[in-house]
Amino acid sequence: MDVELKQLRCLVAIVDEGTFTDAAIALGVSQAAVSRSLASLERALGVRLLRRTSREVTPTGTGLRVMAHARRVLGEVDGLVREATSGHARLRMGYAWAALGRHTPAFQRRWAAAHPGTDLQLVRANSSTAGLAEGACDLSVVRRPVDDRRFDSAIVGLERRLCAVAADDPLARRRSVRLAELSGRTLVVDRRTGTTTTDLWPPDSRPAIEETHDVDDWLTVISTGRCIGMTAEATAHQYPRPGVVYRPVRDAEPIAVRLAWWRDDPHPAAQAAIELLTALYRGD
Repeated sequence: MDVELKQLRCLVAIVDEGTFTDAAIALGVSQAAVSRSLASLERALGVRLLRRTSREVTPTGTGLRVMAHARRVLGEVDGLVREATSGHARLRMGYAWAALGRHTPAFQRRWAAAHPGTDLQLVRANSSTAGLAEGACDLSVVRRPVDDRRFDSAIVGLERRLCAVAADDPLARRRSVRLAELSGRTLVVDRRTGTTTTDLWPPDSRPAIEETHDVDDWLTVISTGRCIGMTAEATAHQYPRPGVVYRPVRDAEPIAVRLAWWRDDPHPAAQAAIELLTALYRGD
């Protein structure tokens, strides 16, 4: 059984336009072609779809059900075509937690001014590739190396590591902290997307670990004082939270911020995004 899109379009056009003649005009084909397409569709399905009289054309009961499916199928196909051909018209940028931190508003404004023909959309996706592998975005902001050979990436900037503690924690009164001061605490981490692992500490002085999978849960646990967190400084800008204080960890290495994209199918605007973000992180 072979059902073609042109047959479904023909069926919908006949019902919407009311006659074979008007359907042919709407589709830009001959009336004979409309009749052949409908007949071949009815043969393929083995059912009658339309009732035809000298004055009108109406769907049968089965025809109404087929029409509903046909509209959905054609809508999905039209969406598929728009998705595949959007090209320069849209740039979806995924991120797992904190987008671009303090640079996020400036990036959005500068992009809109410099690239008015390419709509920028920020998409939160809590996966290891920030939605890239899942098809949710065209570029993704990641803060750890991309090991998957399907993707390329470029470092656009560096961010300090910050410790997040409850507002009544003794460390909240400090201007900065050291890694050694955190080793006896319980650290809440997201192993899937986070930037913090116990490898930051010597093997004999690593903190205990508790896992989370969402930034809001991470902040909630920290605000209770039961755990502390460590994160990129972007998180502090994106997620200020009453009851949580961020302090720099002065002896921890900074975090590299990367843009990642599909190696064999880079978005046309990828290079422009890399250049703009690199300039923002440099302070240009």
